[in-house]
Amino acid sequence: MSVKSRLINSAGQPEFGLFPSGVSEINYLDYDLRSPMDRKLSAWSKKFKFNQFQFVALVSPELIVGIAIVDLKLVSNAFVYLYRPADGAFDEFSFVQPLALSTSIGLYPNNSEAVFRKGDNSIAVIADESAMQRRVCVSLSAGIEIDALLDESHCAPLAMCSRAGYQGWVYTQKTAALPCLGRVIWQGETRDLAAMNTLASVDWTAGYMRGETFWNWASLSATLADGRRLGLNLAAGVNETGFTENALWLDDQLIKIDTVDFQFSRYQPESEWRVRSADGIVDLRFTPAGQRKEKLNALLIASNFTQHFGVFQGQIRLENEVIEIQQQWGFAEDHYARW
Repeated sequence: MSVKSRLINSAGQPEFGLFPSGVSEINYLDYDLRSPMDRKLSAWSKKFKFNQFQFVALVSPELIVGIAIVDLKLVSNAFVYLYRPADGAFDEFSFVQPLALSTSIGLYPNNSEAVFRKGDNSIAVIADESAMQRRVCVSLSAGIEIDALLDESHCAPLAMCSRAGYQGWVYTQKTAALPCLGRVIWQGETRDLAAMNTLASVDWTAGYMRGETFWNWASLSATLADGRRLGLNLAAGVNETGFTENALWLDDQLIKIDTVDFQFSRYQPESEWRVRSADGIVDLRFTPAGQRKEKLNALLIASNFTQHFGVFQGQIRLENEVIEIQQQWGFAEDHYARW
């Protein structure tokens, strides 16, 4: 199927639904943005109410890496963390730029750059549509270097746009279990991503999000015992108006999943999560091994963010088979935001 060229149509409205081949351009400036009482808002409001972020995870039995760039216009931030399951070694780095200085995220999900710089620290995610790949480049003053190339040549994205509140909308594009190669330099050692059988996931999201929102999210990228790649993206509390972003990838086949229920104890961070889908496909337990947590409560924006990394076990029940999940690394997230 062909890629949809632009999200906002000639009437100034977004196209809602699922897009099997994605959307080329998120042309948000063409959106007819109005107040809840139908007053047209200014070009300034249109720009500064638009939020974007991109998150990339690199997952292997030997190393877990999380990388994010977030542009909220009034402020931007980026983070990088690394976790080694063998001994529990963990490093995290977080940066903030007022007024999103030295930060940019392109409007073409598959053919643009997301860049964040602060001092001697730089983070970039570069999507190349013609090569069907995404490159992640990280250089931190602490000595962290990441150069990863993600192969997107065969994996269909889960791309969708849904309403967000009365006047808003969100476009999100997710992929998981992508083959990748490259290297990570951490603690003076160079690690080869392909040699560690590393798989990657990508979250590209933009839109006029609810002013106050929350979500739970789970992601898995794993190599099964028979050599197949399994990817999983599940969410609740956001992007659920008429459509959902819940899906799994078996090798490069995308399988849609119904709504998902997350059961966990917010105030016991080491306790087990239960993640189940309404259609019975997903029945998993998640045990956290560590977390990245950040709280911000400012005048205009607030965030209570906890992203756990840990192991999944349970079952994926498909029409013709039941896949047993045993000790596979992934993520579970609990996030409140006001922006």
